[in-house]
Amino acid sequence: MLREFETTFILQPEITEEGAKAINDRLDSILERHGAHRLLCDDDGKRRLAFEIRHFQKGHYLTVHYFDTGKAVPEVERSLRLDESVLRFLTVMISDEVGDVAERKRQAAEEEKLRAERAAERAALDAQQAREREAEEQLRLGGADEDSEESDSESEDE
Repeated sequence: MLREFETTFILQPEITEEGAKAINDRLDSILERHGAHRLLCDDDGKRRLAFEIRHFQKGHYLTVHYFDTGKAVPEVERSLRLDESVLRFLTVMISDEVGDVAERKRQAAEEEKLRAERAAERAALDAQQAREREAEEQLRLGGADEDSEESDSESEDE
C-alpha cells in the first residue's frame, strides 16, 4: 500500500545551489533504492526562521513529496540528521492510501511546473528590487559626495 509523504527540511542560508542539489540527489537515490517514487521537490528559498537555530536567523527551505510504503522514511531522515548543513527536518504523511498513482503524478508534474514559473517570477522581482536598491544607494552616496564637496569648497573660501 502506497502512502504519500512530505519531508520539509531547512538548510543553512549560505548553502550554494550545488550543495542543495547534492542533498536532493542523495535523497532521490535513497528513495529510488527503497522503491519510492518522488513526486516533486519544492524550493521555497530563504526565509527568516521563527527562532534562531545554531546561530542562524534565516534558512533555506526545501520540501520533497514522494510515494512510499514507509520503508524509505527512516533512511531519508537518517541522511538529513547526519548532514551538518541541515538545520531541521520534518516528515509528514499526507495521505494514508494513494488511489490513482498516475493521476497524482500528473498533478504533481503540473504543480512543479507552476512552482518553477512562480520561482522564476520571484527571482526576477528580487533581482529588480536589488537593482533599484543599488541605484538608490548610488544616488544617496552620489548626493553625499556632492554635499561633502560643497562643504569643502565653502571651508576653502573662508
